[in-house]
Amino acid sequence: MKIQTLKASHRREAIIGWAFIAPQMAGFIVFVLLPLASVFVYSMQEKNLLFGTSLFTGLENFRLLAQDPLFAKSLVNTLIFSAGVVPLNLVFSLLLALYLGGGKRGTKFVRGIIFLPVITSGVAWAIVWKYLLQGGDAGPVNAFLSVFGITGPNWLFEKGWAMGSVIVTRVMKNLGMNVLIFMGAVLNMPGDVLEAARIDGAKRFTLFFKIKLPLLMPTVMMVTIVTIIGSMRVFDTIKLMTDGGPEGSTMVMVYYIYHQAFRMFDTGFASALAVVLFLIVLLLTALQWFTRKRISYYEN
Repeated sequence: MKIQTLKASHRREAIIGWAFIAPQMAGFIVFVLLPLASVFVYSMQEKNLLFGTSLFTGLENFRLLAQDPLFAKSLVNTLIFSAGVVPLNLVFSLLLALYLGGGKRGTKFVRGIIFLPVITSGVAWAIVWKYLLQGGDAGPVNAFLSVFGITGPNWLFEKGWAMGSVIVTRVMKNLGMNVLIFMGAVLNMPGDVLEAARIDGAKRFTLFFKIKLPLLMPTVMMVTIVTIIGSMRVFDTIKLMTDGGPEGSTMVMVYYIYHQAFRMFDTGFASALAVVLFLIVLLLTALQWFTRKRISYYEN
């Protein structure tokens, strides 16, 4: 009798548990798994969104990708964008987290200023910076530079400056979130270990590179993965600030997917692009995850 009661209790607990997670699982299946599976299916079709036609073509879209110069250009632009955003974001967010974690003067003010762009709409952020970076004397940034006798470029419409401008504005937009994550790790570093290192004579740089950085490596790896994924799926900043220009110099892969799907209405080709981007992000994430044991303090 007791065994039957125990089994009934376990069964009831299991049903309650499944009931709690069912809405989230249903949302994950409907809004993530099914669209992801659909992308893989569409990538093997010649599918036109405008006319609603579809024809199975196998790997033909991927063969066309290899011959498409715009695909190669968008891939290079994506890597350049990520190579600019990720290191700048990691370095500045870690330095700011170490400063703010020390409880120095102005910490609350700096924390609020840094986190303000995070809660600002990405669309509003991009529009404001597009206005600030206007060419000539119309843009406030160039007007400020002219006070010092410097003639500013047309930031968003010159090939040499457009990508750098987009990278800097994107870094400032998402910096606060990584600072918040790093601050949690900084505040949870074992104080006895740091105090022992100081007693042994460890100075500022030695203390950081030999003690603090190894302790923070699990967080650094997590933030790196999240930042890379975020940088490779950027769209709103590119769309609103440069529209992929000038001359395709800021056309990243997500924007090229949008261009093929909703301007050229070639859904099959756009899906093939999305599959390639998915595999690239998956590969980079897996490489970082498997290398964490070599550089993580807690995994050694």
